Amino acid sequence: MSENVTLSDSAAERISQILGQENEGMMLRVGVSGGGCSGFQYSFDLDAKRNEDDLVLEKNGARVLIDETSLGFLDGAVIDYVDDLIGAAFQIKNPNASSSCGCGMSFSL
Repeated sequence: MSENVTLSDSAAERISQILGQENEGMMLRVGVSGGGCSGFQYSFDLDAKRNEDDLVLEKNGARVLIDETSLGFLDGAVIDYVDDLIGAAFQIKNPNASSSCGCGMSFSL
């Protein structure tokens, strides 16, 4: 299993803020599933359960879970949080994606 996924400082800070408002032990789960306008889509959910095959990223109080299947699509990716004129959102900078949709939440290989 590859563990080459990183969490930016801004993403870690925002995740820590979100988790600070939740019950103790909550983590952010990032996943990839089929669907979306480009073939695959990213998902972001809160989860209190860590599975055996999950990669756990920890940075500055943020804890992110990524399942083994999703890791195959995210090798080398950076999970970021961007707050600009268009709006604030998590973004995944994925070197494996050959194209992505305008909103950045789906991609193709």
